[in-house]
Amino acid sequence: MQSIERAAAILRLLGGGSRHLPLGEIAHSLDLAKGTTHGILRTLQHVGFVEQDRVSGHYQLGAGLVRPGAGYLDPNELRSHAINWADPLAARTGEAVRVGTVLDGRVLVVHHVFRPDDTFQTLDVGTLLPIHATALGKVLLAYRSAGVAPPADLDRFTRRTVRTPHGLAAEVVRVRDAGWGYEVEEMTPGNASVAAPIRGPGGLVVGAVGTSGLVERICDRRYHPHPHLVALVRETARAISRELGDGRH
Repeated sequence: MQSIERAAAILRLLGGGSRHLPLGEIAHSLDLAKGTTHGILRTLQHVGFVEQDRVSGHYQLGAGLVRPGAGYLDPNELRSHAINWADPLAARTGEAVRVGTVLDGRVLVVHHVFRPDDTFQTLDVGTLLPIHATALGKVLLAYRSAGVAPPADLDRFTRRTVRTPHGLAAEVVRVRDAGWGYEVEEMTPGNASVAAPIRGPGGLVVGAVGTSGLVERICDRRYHPHPHLVALVRETARAISRELGDGRH
């Protein structure tokens, strides 16, 4: 059963974008060992579901399979599974919490929990956020959620916004290595955010959950997120992933 789920996750990943993907990127996106990923790809090649480019060695969907839709998880389904975990995260951190997924190369906020205080706040559900300037977006980009690719134009929101493909690529590598992402004043001056991936069956990243607030509350003096906040966000992401059928958590 686990092998079937992983194979399905690989097919969804390949079906989500127009670019061919190398073995390493597929393995990273699904948090699998390269050997395991290669074995599944060879089986999928044998039945015609996957093809490998002879020149680049990259993989794509094969002629034996109709391209599956990238957004296989309905945003409402993601929200329904996340809601019971996002609210406690806001209570435990004292900060706002958002759950997002990919839509048209940006982050669609499907659930938003207000910061538990009396300050004025606006509901962000349905809002589209830039994928390169938010913690949610960096996580979704790092794991190729819904086949999303780096945007061609990196709009500048503050002086700290990542503006170059090289800088964004470095951020993506950092997210993959750490298993979570963050941004400091890249979208809004004075604000920072932390996020972690939400995985479905087979390990495919289908969304992200994160917390955001004032820099001085989210980060230390070196502008690094507080470890306890990171731990709480990752714990919440794992809990939602379990509900969605990721058997590893």
